[in-house]
Amino acid sequence: MAEPRSPFRTKADLAADHIKHLIMTGEAPPGTKIITRVVAEAVGISETPVREAIKQLCSEEWLVERPHVGAVVAAFSVDNVRELYSVRAALTALALQLGGEPLTGARLEAVDDVLARSEVAVRDGDVATFATLNRRFHSLLCDTEHSKLTHRMLQGLWARTETAQRGFHLVPWRLPESHAEHVAIRNALVAGDIELASELQHAHETAAMNALIDGIREHDAKG
Repeated sequence: MAEPRSPFRTKADLAADHIKHLIMTGEAPPGTKIITRVVAEAVGISETPVREAIKQLCSEEWLVERPHVGAVVAAFSVDNVRELYSVRAALTALALQLGGEPLTGARLEAVDDVLARSEVAVRDGDVATFATLNRRFHSLLCDTEHSKLTHRMLQGLWARTETAQRGFHLVPWRLPESHAEHVAIRNALVAGDIELASELQHAHETAAMNALIDGIREHDAKG
């Protein structure tokens, strides 16, 4: 199964990707001010599309606007993480139930390719790559003929919760556990046990939520 062709990327998209990269890699921790000029110089564009990117990232809760300061990297919120991950758990589990078919053919090949690359990312401790592959894995499982509406809802939700993926920096031990959970979900779908796969998927999101909440609390206690 070939990777989908990448859509046209605007300059604002490029700026947003650069800011996300800074956040996902931990180079810009919560509270870091995003300076328009610095981003523009790094990407090689004018400041206007950077301002557009910052506005978009604020709407997706990657950034927050602070009076007299400007846009800064959003801090983790236990309440937000709990709500967002709970909704995501319900929708991803539902998508597998609606799909209702064993994982086979080209989609299975694509999933296995993602899992193989994820294993390398786990071995290397590459949080940013693993986070990207994590979203690709779940998108492949949830994007079926019978779950298109749910998948579209998840895409919007993923855009809002993707910022929490940088939580892997708070709980790096979750990478191998998360990968093992992905493999178990994959195996259940290949075996045609949709109910088990759905249960494993819900448990997977819940485990991620609980680990991230614990990490946030530990980080806040140290701070």
